[in-house]
Amino acid sequence: MTTLIVNRLQENDETALDECYRLLGPLVRSYVGHFVPRDDVEDVVQQVFFELWRSRERMDPERSLEAFVLGIARKRSIDLLRRRRNIVVDVEQIRGLVGEDGRELVEQLAWAGEIRRALSTLPDEQRESLEMAYFEDQTQPQIAQRLGIPLGTVKARMARGARRLAAEIDRGEQQ
Repeated sequence: MTTLIVNRLQENDETALDECYRLLGPLVRSYVGHFVPRDDVEDVVQQVFFELWRSRERMDPERSLEAFVLGIARKRSIDLLRRRRNIVVDVEQIRGLVGEDGRELVEQLAWAGEIRRALSTLPDEQRESLEMAYFEDQTQPQIAQRLGIPLGTVKARMARGARRLAAEIDRGEQQ
């Protein structure tokens, strides 16, 4: 799907930019929000998608659109932090942003995008249990209590969901 968006972007289809923003905007917003002050997040996100449009000819349809966009987000976040030297930023957050060359976190976030895509293919009850466990850091007993279902049901849903998720990710990598 992202290959189609890249092709449409390269053909100057402005609706592809809107679609890309709807698809990747929340991911970019979350990524940027880890590094820049909250009041600046939207400005950086807008810069990212503006730059995406300007640099659409350089994109390779065979490579990850998410990684390309997050690479831009990384650069714009660093630019903002350099311009605002008076902002105190946690050094640990910056280490996560730049890493050895900044690519590790971008790749992790692109992988997270693949996982979210694969999760969207699962039945609701399996997806809900897995999301609560991995994205909300809930334990299986906490999930059971929150959903008002037996612990064994949560365990079964998560096991079946994990198997389906792995199969879906494998399918996505083979495409």
